[in-house]
Amino acid sequence: MPTPPILEPPGRGPAIIEASTIYRRKRRIPPRVVLCFFHEILKRAEEDGELTLRHRLHGEGEPVPVYSAGRGRHAVTVAWAGLTAPFSAAVLEELIGLGGRQFLACGGAGVLDGSIPVGTPIVVTRALRDEGTSYHYLRPGRWARPDPEATRALREACRAAGVRYRVGPTWTTDGLYRETHRQIRRRRAEGCLAVEMEAAAFFAVARFRRVAFGQILYAGDDVSGERWDHRDWHRQRDAREQLYRLTLRAARTLPR
Repeated sequence: MPTPPILEPPGRGPAIIEASTIYRRKRRIPPRVVLCFFHEILKRAEEDGELTLRHRLHGEGEPVPVYSAGRGRHAVTVAWAGLTAPFSAAVLEELIGLGGRQFLACGGAGVLDGSIPVGTPIVVTRALRDEGTSYHYLRPGRWARPDPEATRALREACRAAGVRYRVGPTWTTDGLYRETHRQIRRRRAEGCLAVEMEAAAFFAVARFRRVAFGQILYAGDDVSGERWDHRDWHRQRDAREQLYRLTLRAARTLPR
């Protein structure tokens, strides 16, 4: 049998399209970047004057807004993170092309352990590569890992705020509607606390492009039982706001 294309190494040479080339003449962004998955949090922060629109990443569909928070040495770039591994990886590539170097992401995830209360922050220590995007950046393997310093910054931000949090692996999958009981049992056996769709791709792109990346999630819906429990995870306004604030605080501690 021929090698599946996803396992064929693309090599380390430049691609036909490079974000660094596309954006080389654009105004640079602050190098510390927060990628946030929560549209409503970003919209509210913009309306309250906390965020200033600086760029838009254009493509098919709605442009991705890119903001700045704060000024001078304390300035942080803030952007919507996209959705699913390919889209989020493209957003990350373009922000790197604009000058981003230290990245933290905040989002939500399903839990594989129903005892984790909804809203609990989870600092990701590694991501199981059950998606396709990471294989275009790293050699085939099971795990992609975040930057240790970025991860430490997230943990310290939680501790400083007195927030209880969990630490552990996550399962990144493209198959939102193919998370079967059998798969969930396997992922739990490997130690995964949560399931989401982007972390492995984020970590792989960051490693390939030699930038730092860390991610924090909050415990959302529960897929660990016989039936799916939504737990109203999209309506956890306080948890989502808190996670964004923690991530922004952590980003400001990263070296420029």
